[in-house]
Amino acid sequence: MDGYKIDKINISGFRRLHAIELDMKPFNVLIGANGVGKTSILDAFTLLSASASGNLDNKLSQLGGIVNLRTRGKSDKISFTVDMSVPKREPYKYELEIEPVGTGYSIPRELLSQNRGQSTPFKHIDSQKNSIFYFDPGTNKMARPTWEHNPFETSLAQTSKLFSDPEALRKVLATAHQYHALDISQRAPVKLPQSMKPAHMPGVDGEDLIPYLYNMRESESNRYDAIIDTLRVAFPGFDTLGFPPVAAGMLTMTWKDNRLNQQISIHELSEGTLRFIWLVSLLYSPRLSTITMIDEPEVSLHPEMLNILVDVMREASKRTQLIIATHSDRLIRFLQPEEVVVMDINEEGCATAQWANEMDLDAWLADYSLDEVWRMGRMGGRA
Repeated sequence: MDGYKIDKINISGFRRLHAIELDMKPFNVLIGANGVGKTSILDAFTLLSASASGNLDNKLSQLGGIVNLRTRGKSDKISFTVDMSVPKREPYKYELEIEPVGTGYSIPRELLSQNRGQSTPFKHIDSQKNSIFYFDPGTNKMARPTWEHNPFETSLAQTSKLFSDPEALRKVLATAHQYHALDISQRAPVKLPQSMKPAHMPGVDGEDLIPYLYNMRESESNRYDAIIDTLRVAFPGFDTLGFPPVAAGMLTMTWKDNRLNQQISIHELSEGTLRFIWLVSLLYSPRLSTITMIDEPEVSLHPEMLNILVDVMREASKRTQLIIATHSDRLIRFLQPEEVVVMDINEEGCATAQWANEMDLDAWLADYSLDEVWRMGRMGGRA
């Protein structure tokens, strides 16, 4: 959805994120030591995505239940506030609270509003426990839902598709997607033959990488050529990829190196090579969601590849709001301060987040690279 962008997020009571307010940009790289809340920010967006797609109950269970997700000893509920820019309209503000009730949970408050220059914000959704109201454009009034309302899912997830404004926000949040390090074990999906089918993404585990690249070669030649050119820059001697059939309706993938007489099968490629192909293919996809999150993209990659990967990420951030979590100084070397959010732990044991370009680093950056300044502890975010 072009033009939709998260401008700011407030997260309260979620793990170490007791009170985080973060301005969001197209390209956001979260850095810091282990346990400072980087992955928790990704999980917070994933929980919001699940809540917008009607999967809140399942996601809370997967994450360990609301009692275990709360900031220990400091919060009795989890709350989110999201400010979002929308094309040719006033920004949205979405507020959501979730609190434990016995062994379960409830949603005591949910509000979707816009500031339209009035004394009070215009409300699209106003839910207060059992008092559920939507703005009905047919009557120009707030009205109770005419459908059965599930109290364990958000009102946003249950909004009528006839209500265009809430539906637009719901789609943006619902499609946010988180990616972890690619599975490259012996029987990993990315190493096995794959069905020849329409595929618009390579898959979270590379399970559709082969049909995705094959289809892109046939129908999105410019993007496919960009992927091949990127691989040629990263791997001297690389020529092209092949997609030989191995059974009825099944393809595998081969790697052709100009210096070798025979092509290399996909299952023979190194961990770093496979992960780089998958990452670059993902970032060049024309179907990236509005929000894309990647946890530790640097795993198994040679430092020289990270420079290329950062350039691909910057290009992708023109089409998706990209959120990266890393503790790798090798990756930070190739970033600019305005792309980096430094996460740390305060004296109370709670996470903090600050953009690196808002720190007083100019004197240090005159003599040192960004990763050197970080290693010296001048930016915080170190264990």
